[in-house]
Amino acid sequence: MAKTLEDIKKLITEEEIQIVDFKLTDIDGRWRHLSIPAERLTEDTMEHGIGFDGSNYGYAPVENSDMVFIPVLDSAVIDTYAQIPTLSMIGDVRVIDLPENRPFDQYPRNVAIRALDYMKELGIADQMLIGPEYEFYIFDNVYFDVTSHHVSSELFSSQALWAADDDDNNFGYQVHPHKGYHTALPMDVNNDLRSRMCLSMKDWGIKVKYHHPEVGGSGQMEIEVELGDMLKLADDTMSAKYVIKNEAVADSCTATFMPKPMAGEAGNGMHVHMLLLKNGKPVFYDPEGYAQLSKEAHWFMGGLLTHARALCAITNPSTNSYKRLVPGFEAPVTIGYAMANRSAVIRIPAYAKAPTAKRFELRNPDATCNPYYAYAAILMAGLDGIKKQIDPHAAGWGPYDFNLYELSDEEKAKLTGLPTSLEEAIKALEEDHEFLTQGGVFPERLLNQLIKREKATADEIAKIPHPAEFAHYYDL
Repeated sequence: MAKTLEDIKKLITEEEIQIVDFKLTDIDGRWRHLSIPAERLTEDTMEHGIGFDGSNYGYAPVENSDMVFIPVLDSAVIDTYAQIPTLSMIGDVRVIDLPENRPFDQYPRNVAIRALDYMKELGIADQMLIGPEYEFYIFDNVYFDVTSHHVSSELFSSQALWAADDDDNNFGYQVHPHKGYHTALPMDVNNDLRSRMCLSMKDWGIKVKYHHPEVGGSGQMEIEVELGDMLKLADDTMSAKYVIKNEAVADSCTATFMPKPMAGEAGNGMHVHMLLLKNGKPVFYDPEGYAQLSKEAHWFMGGLLTHARALCAITNPSTNSYKRLVPGFEAPVTIGYAMANRSAVIRIPAYAKAPTAKRFELRNPDATCNPYYAYAAILMAGLDGIKKQIDPHAAGWGPYDFNLYELSDEEKAKLTGLPTSLEEAIKALEEDHEFLTQGGVFPERLLNQLIKREKATADEIAKIPHPAEFAHYYDL
């Protein structure tokens, strides 16, 4: 990866790059982009940036919507999905001001940077390492339509059991529902595609740990990456989604990170593993603690569990998210923690035994989130727990070293659950968000804008008749 402008210019010359493409993140976590001829990338670009109108990116209005994009040089990578030789870079956004431009405090990457700076100011740690797991479905094609007289969606997966009805795709090796986990060739029809995704991710500077078919028998996949710096992994999450989608399209199929694209099958999560370091030493390790976790680790978990319901509005910001967070599909629904228990919101992997690998994972997030906001919010909740020394055991959140789904209804009634709808999550965030604004990390106007947008989306979708409603009520 290039580090200086001279490195970039050398790369442009060697690879005969004609276009430099700048990728910016909007409030919802989608990449947008603008491009310049390669010869226009100069010292002036690095100092003064490239101007654009930020009012179309969804953020809360500011006194000046004219902004500049400043490239991050060491993010430079050749974008092989563009036909014209193109160099891609992410960057930071600043508001045009006098005497100097200032960081745009709502821009996702700036929020993540500020969260990390706040952690360092508290003296708790100087690095947060995370490791997201990317779950997604690959379908051969997708069709959806939402109009006043036609609401429908249709998916096709050649490896699904229900594809056996298609004479052109029936080779007798379909995968049964919920039986996709680690299934081998010839059932695993997307093996080579996943490998190409991982090799391309490597070219984009993403360190892949492994890939495999997931539980969903209709084409569910997982790619897990190595632990890394939180900001780098937020950048990588954007890149990974870009690579996965474009590799799928290049293979004449489609990939989706929707949490629940189909009924009756496993949903797509984005579990986030995490640990803190200070001066290179693990903050979360204690050989005498439960699961060999330190008191700081338990307090961090206490913060996550305290704010779990509010966090959902940021880590699970779609109406579809709550169709995944239901019992019976390995998705967590109960606020609690445990050792190697997948039914709890926080799981402590039993296999992570080395002091520098001692960590836990938050299992409720999904990839409809804006990763910069989500990872920053997770950090802020954990830091709040450390500051307040919130003991998750004393608070009654576990450890739940048993299958929570097998409890009696009477016992389940004693537990606290995650929100069951986006509306419920929004209400939780409205009532509990002070932990996010500490240190000036999440501006209040940004949170208000996120709440406003999510409410509008939830209201819009709630008004659309669902096809299942016709099956239940049409003849009444």
